[in-house]
Amino acid sequence: MRITGQCRCGQVTLEIVAQQLPPLYACHCLNCQRWSGSAFGLHMLSAASAVQVCGETAIFDHEYQGQTSTQHACGKCHTRMFNETTAAPGMRVVRAGILEGAERFEPVAHIWTRRKQPWLVLPRTIAQWQEGPTPEAFAAALG
Repeated sequence: MRITGQCRCGQVTLEIVAQQLPPLYACHCLNCQRWSGSAFGLHMLSAASAVQVCGETAIFDHEYQGQTSTQHACGKCHTRMFNETTAAPGMRVVRAGILEGAERFEPVAHIWTRRKQPWLVLPRTIAQWQEGPTPEAFAAALG
């Protein structure tokens, strides 16, 4: 399976090559709300080795609760492309909104739901955590 994406201006492109669709999840934490300018962040979690990036990204680090998240954004249009975090070594968290055909993907989990917008009703059939799940529980939900 091949999934492609790009920033708004097209200077940075991204390609995910995987045998199956990497899992998609929604994060409702305040950081994701502020970074996305929306009700939640929608992320595709993929092995770093499966994500190829073409073009130069601007890099900045964000530290929160003892974890460091290294953010990669287009240096020209500032679209956030993906991040790598010490909470999930060897993985890249790709912003789903940059992916072509993103409407095909559905989240398999919602995290930090205690911060979700009150008007948003989540399906009861999808894994949910009021805060961040343990790595083991999250891995089980993501498949």
